[in-house]
Amino acid sequence: MDVLLDVAGLPRSTFFYHQSRLQGPDPRASLKAAITEIFKKNHGRYGHRRIHLELLKQGWTVAKKTVLKLMRSLRLVCKVRSRKRYNSYRGEQGIVAPNLLKRQFEADAPNQKWVTDVTEFSVGDRKLYLSPIMDLFDRQIISYAIGTSPNLELANAPLRGALATLEDGQKPLVHSGQGFQYQHNSWRTLLENAGAVQSMSRKANCYDNAVIENFFGHLKEELFHRVRFLNTDALAAALHDYIH
Repeated sequence: MDVLLDVAGLPRSTFFYHQSRLQGPDPRASLKAAITEIFKKNHGRYGHRRIHLELLKQGWTVAKKTVLKLMRSLRLVCKVRSRKRYNSYRGEQGIVAPNLLKRQFEADAPNQKWVTDVTEFSVGDRKLYLSPIMDLFDRQIISYAIGTSPNLELANAPLRGALATLEDGQKPLVHSGQGFQYQHNSWRTLLENAGAVQSMSRKANCYDNAVIENFFGHLKEELFHRVRFLNTDALAAALHDYIH
């Protein structure tokens, strides 16, 4: 032992100090257990940022970089998501509204700003579509519809459901892409009757509606790309469960 320490140029006290540290209890054992529990509870869907938020909710005081480091040491890896975007733009079918949201994705109260869009899933040779409405205040999905056709009702039904939750005086800004559903008179009429304000992304600019696009990306990586669904009914049931 003494010879090896002399060759390495390492003092005996330093060697035994580090040896005792390795043999002693792990001071981060409880934190590692909490991280692992959150990761497994959410089926491996959470990356270090979302796990960090959950830890803060539980009362932990920990840096985001520490969570990332510990996840790497525990080999808890959340896969990078990929997605296929559904494009409902068919040229100008009606009236295109201005981009009033202007990427201001924060709200200080419920029902001030809503965002929406449609996303597509393929199961075998069949398609399924999801149309949610999200409140930017807390990122909750307040209403949604699932269907086998990206028709007007797929967009209008969740809008009616969301508008029905409004209290007196609440007139949200409702932002969407330029899909034909949102240019249609039926969509604009629903908004006008409720006193809501319409806003649209600029043409071919998904970043103007980045929050709902990000939701679709997480959903597809965390749910759709991890399971082989036998039919659209099974996928629809899983989507209901995921959103709730």
